[in-house]
Amino acid sequence: MRAVILIAILGLLLPVGAFAQTPSAPPSPTTSITAQPTPPPEAQAGTGPVAVPTPTEKAMSYYRGGIALWIFNTLWGFLIPILFLFTGFSARIRDWAQRLGRKWFFVIGIYFAIFTIINFVIELPIDYYQSFVREHAYGLSDQAFGKWFGDELKSLMVGVVVGFLFLWVPYLLLKKSPQRWWLYTGLLTIPFLFFTIMIQPVFIDPLFNDFGPMKNKSLETRILTLAERAGIEGSRVYEVNKSADTKHLNAYVTGFGNTKRIVMWDTLLNQMNEREVLSVMGHEMGHYVLGHVWKSILFFSLVILLTLYAIHRTARWMLNRHRDRFGFSVLSDIASLPLIILLFSVYSFIVTPAALAFTRHAEHEADRFALEITHDNHAMATAFTKFVTNDLDNPRPNLLVKLWQKSHPTTGERIDFANEYRPWENGQPLEYKHLFKNPK
Repeated sequence: MRAVILIAILGLLLPVGAFAQTPSAPPSPTTSITAQPTPPPEAQAGTGPVAVPTPTEKAMSYYRGGIALWIFNTLWGFLIPILFLFTGFSARIRDWAQRLGRKWFFVIGIYFAIFTIINFVIELPIDYYQSFVREHAYGLSDQAFGKWFGDELKSLMVGVVVGFLFLWVPYLLLKKSPQRWWLYTGLLTIPFLFFTIMIQPVFIDPLFNDFGPMKNKSLETRILTLAERAGIEGSRVYEVNKSADTKHLNAYVTGFGNTKRIVMWDTLLNQMNEREVLSVMGHEMGHYVLGHVWKSILFFSLVILLTLYAIHRTARWMLNRHRDRFGFSVLSDIASLPLIILLFSVYSFIVTPAALAFTRHAEHEADRFALEITHDNHAMATAFTKFVTNDLDNPRPNLLVKLWQKSHPTTGERIDFANEYRPWENGQPLEYKHLFKNPK
C-alpha cells in the first residue's frame, strides 16, 4: 500500500513476482560441464513447440481493468501527498507529533506513525476493491475477509515499525548535511538493502504465510540434484501455503547468506507437473548463479541515488515557491515527507521504463540458464502457458504496458524463447556451460 511508501524510498525496489524475486547469494566455485544432461524418460514425451495461448475475454477484461487501475493508482499516488502539502495538513501532523514526542527522534517516529495510519484509512476502500473484491470477482482468490484484513493490518504494523526505526537516518542527514544528504542516503541504501533481504525471509514473510518443507520428497530430491548441478551448495526449498490467499502461481528466491532459500507456492505445485516445476526451479537457480541479487542492489541503489539528487534539486524550488502553504521551509522538517514522496513518485514514474528493462533482462537470462541446465524447452513453455490461463494473463500486452508495468518479458516472448532456444541441438556453445557442475 502507498501508506508505507517510505519502504520504497529506502530502497525496497527489487523485483518480485512469478519466476521473479532476486537471488540471495553468489554460488560456490564450479567446474565446467563435460557432457550434456539427458532429460528423464518422461521428458521425451513432449518436445515440440508450444503455441502461445489466446487470452479469453475474461482475461482481456482483467487486463484492461488492470490498466485502468494502474492509471488510477499512479494519479492517486500523486494526489494524496499533494493534498497533505497544499492543505497544510502535513504541518499540522508535525505539530501534533511535537506536542506528543517533544524530543526530535520521537517526533520523527510519531509523525510517521500518524501519517501512515491516516494513509491506511484513506486507501483501505481502494485496497479492498483491488486486492479482495476484484480478485474474488475474477475467480483468482478464495481468501477469507479476516485473512485479508489481518494481512493489511500486519503490513501497516511492519510499515510503522520500519519507519519508526529508520526514518530518522535520512532526516538526520538532511539536518546535518543539507547539501549532501542525498549522496549519503543513497549510499546507505546498499547496506540497508542487504540487511532487508537477509531478515525478510526469517522475520517478515512468516507473518503472512506458513512456510514449511516440501511435501513431495521425491520432487524435492530432484530439485536439490538440479541445484547441485547449478553449483548451489546448501540450498533449501520451502513450500508456502499461498492458496489461503490467492490462486495465482509463483515461485521465487529470497534471502541472503544463511537465509537464502527457494520458495514455491502450493498453488504452483498443484498446477504444474514435475518437469515444469524443475524448469521453474532452473530459472530461480539462474538468479543465484548469475549474481542477480548484488547486481540488482547496485543498480537500484544507483537509481535511488539519482532520484534523491533530483528530489534535492527540485524540492528547493518548490519550498521557495510554496513554503507558506506547506507550513515548512526546509526539507529537514519532518512535515516534508509528503513532498519527498511526491517527488519520488514523479521521478520513479520517469525512470520506470529503464528500471524494468533491467529486470526484464535479468529474467530473460534466468530463462536462458534454466533452458541450458534442463534442456526441457517443452516443459518451460507449457509452464508459461499455465501462467497465461491460470492468472488471466495477456501474453502480448501493449508496448506501453510492457514499458511501465512488466518486470519480466511478456509471457508470449518467454514462450517463443522457450520454443526457439536450442543451441545444443546444433552444436552451438552454451552461454552458461562453464557454470554447471559435471552431471553424475
